[in-house]
Amino acid sequence: MSKKLIQQATTAVANKDSAAPAKPIDRLKNILATESVKEQFENVLKENSGAFVASIIDLYNTDKTLQMCDPKNVVMEALKAASLKLPINKQLGFAWIVPYRDGRSKQYIPTFQLGYRGYIQLAMRTGAYRYINADIVYAGELVKRDKLTGEIVLDEGQRISDEKVGYFAYIETINGFRKTLYMTTEQIIEHAKKYSKSYGKPNNAWATNFDDMALKTCLRQLLSKYGIMSVEMQQAFVEDSKDMVDFADQAIQDGDVIDVDFTMEDAVDVSEETEKPQEDWAEADYPEGLRLE
Repeated sequence: MSKKLIQQATTAVANKDSAAPAKPIDRLKNILATESVKEQFENVLKENSGAFVASIIDLYNTDKTLQMCDPKNVVMEALKAASLKLPINKQLGFAWIVPYRDGRSKQYIPTFQLGYRGYIQLAMRTGAYRYINADIVYAGELVKRDKLTGEIVLDEGQRISDEKVGYFAYIETINGFRKTLYMTTEQIIEHAKKYSKSYGKPNNAWATNFDDMALKTCLRQLLSKYGIMSVEMQQAFVEDSKDMVDFADQAIQDGDVIDVDFTMEDAVDVSEETEKPQEDWAEADYPEGLRLE
């Protein structure tokens, strides 16, 4: 979605919001009923726009914490997911609209974030990949690691315990190019400490769903450095890199919120570091026609 269209939608949302009813859900519905906002969803989702809009209403209506966010900001974050044609159902794990509370202003801010499966979905759409995979490496399984090529040799039969010693992501393109990224658990933790503003805080994703966060970190870094970047994929990386907060599947329950001590002025400059992004997630129903089977 172009910046011009986003700006047009923002203006329409602001105008409609100024005369909206007092109840948050009514304000949201009023904004979504604005003709120019409806057009934005219809332009990217076609016949599925109605179902996607309904999913936004359902999400907002069932999440008390999200209701503390400005409805027009929720709609703008939903437009980002719609422009990538990704569902915002937490169970699916493609994308989320996550409410968090700014530790300084104490205001609740909705945030679009891309999930682990969202990256896989966007990569698959390029039609350039033969294989995309990411998984956990347990103690004893790592037989060999080639520092020159990055390739690893794994043997599940050599597993000696349930200790998770590392994580990997692997891609192979149709033309035969292949690349593996392996990170030890210690390297994953160091990455989280460096780039995640919420790491170490109560209820954060790294504490509640470390594996998914680690797998996403590996896959995201591999794709950003060696993957085939379609325009859609580039857009996703930019949007996912704007926020320094991360969440994981089912990490945020209704009424839960993470305090983050930063303001939007602290957001990452993705032109300087493409891996400074943080990661993940929220809820709603999704139009069946856009679902990846």
